Amino acid sequence: MKLKRHEKIIELIEQYDIETQDELAELLRKEGFDVTQATVSRDIRKLALSKVPGKNGRQKYVLLNHQDHQMAEKYVGILREAFVSMDQAQNILVIKTVSGMAMAVATALDNIGWKEIVGCIAGDDTIMCAIRTMEDAQTVMAELEKIVRR
Repeated sequence: MKLKRHEKIIELIEQYDIETQDELAELLRKEGFDVTQATVSRDIRKLALSKVPGKNGRQKYVLLNHQDHQMAEKYVGILREAFVSMDQAQNILVIKTVSGMAMAVATALDNIGWKEIVGCIAGDDTIMCAIRTMEDAQTVMAELEKIVRR
């Protein structure tokens, strides 16, 4: 039963932008699985699901393979350690970092896999990050703020 539930969870997160455990539990119930929030929480940990930016400023669960998950955690650590500030200029984010860390942060941003980010150019302590749209820039700013302020 657990294997079938895990398969269904993967199918659901690929099909829908699911932001919360409650949303996932409700969808599982609609699919005929009798689950509690605690069960869903354990399943999320077991499957090593991660949250990434979704549409409209929401986050969504995704399945990363173990190596990708470890790298994502390293990138988040780099962001938290080196981030100083950021500002938006149209669809460009200007991100200030600790001196000498801009290249590492730019690499982290490029590799996190956010579809909103087109690419980054880094100097010593400043990054220019090209974002697809002004709205996407605001979404990325909000997500970065969540990451670095945890």
